[in-house]
Amino acid sequence: MNKNSVIAAFLLLQFLLCSCGQREAGVDSRMNEVENVPEQEEVTADTEGTVEILAHETITAGRLPEKLAMIPQDYFAESGRQGTLVELAYDTFESMAYEQKNKVLHKRAIVYLPYGYSEDTQYNVFYLMHGGWSDETAYLGTSDNPGGLKNVLDHAIEDGKIQPMIIVCPTYNNESGKDSSDYSLAIRLTDRYHNELVNDLIPAVEGTYSTYAENTTLEGIRASRDHRAFCGFSMGSVATWRTFQYCLDYFRYFMPSSGNLTSDGEYMASIVRDSGHEWNDFFIFAASGTDDFAYSAFRSQIQAMADADDGIFRYADNETEGNLYFLEQEGGTHSGEYALEYFYNGLCWIWQ
Repeated sequence: MNKNSVIAAFLLLQFLLCSCGQREAGVDSRMNEVENVPEQEEVTADTEGTVEILAHETITAGRLPEKLAMIPQDYFAESGRQGTLVELAYDTFESMAYEQKNKVLHKRAIVYLPYGYSEDTQYNVFYLMHGGWSDETAYLGTSDNPGGLKNVLDHAIEDGKIQPMIIVCPTYNNESGKDSSDYSLAIRLTDRYHNELVNDLIPAVEGTYSTYAENTTLEGIRASRDHRAFCGFSMGSVATWRTFQYCLDYFRYFMPSSGNLTSDGEYMASIVRDSGHEWNDFFIFAASGTDDFAYSAFRSQIQAMADADDGIFRYADNETEGNLYFLEQEGGTHSGEYALEYFYNGLCWIWQ
């Protein structure tokens, strides 16, 4: 197979997300029609680079683990202290002509409220985006049919491993619930999603529930950025990088996994420089599996960021010393099973 064919196959595969297991994907000629996508190179991971993968199994408050912790199997069963899933309806505008605001879309997000949720308590907010062939129900499910992550959250919050927080599962699907199954379209939609996220979704969520945002003006959202995170796997990871690109004023924490944006570390550093933020104004926790077809390009991006000359990205397992950390799961594949593991590890660390 020639190099162009390898790259085309890789791009299609990187889009695939299974919320409950693995799917198979073949090469699609649409890969040659993708517009405005930073080049994603077929690379070999440099195992002796500056991103060092360590070995440990516990999660310590304030520090990310040295090795990804597995989700306890009993966490997938129902908890005795259950949080609540609600459907939040809100209006936005068609993504490709968002600025014209001439076509209203009625959308929903699935929102997790922790057990004992109270309007008298302020909660951090964790936005979790789905990947390809999926929608807002991919991880949390619905109130009538909860997903596995809902039970994991209930148990981990009950056991004190995860802080009580609000989890929001939105969708970048635009005019069709199946938009995410079109790779070229999904790439464009994730690039445009920040308009809806900041102007419509965050105000809907944080104007409805008790959070750290005193109001939902842009200034109010900016002032409460330390209490907001964005996370995603596969195409949801691409959406996470785009949120970092466009919304650094409004989010402090970013958790991408198995989906890269570019291999240009200097470009990523320029995002921070141009935003006016300093190295200690954000933190990126990234993860992938060594048998994941997105692993090489994803790891290459993290490596390039860590190697950027100006020191904007500083590799460390805690916020005091740095802002970038990467963990890999030996043998981990591009599947929902590993996606949940990456989310779980990040959730056990954040806001502790």
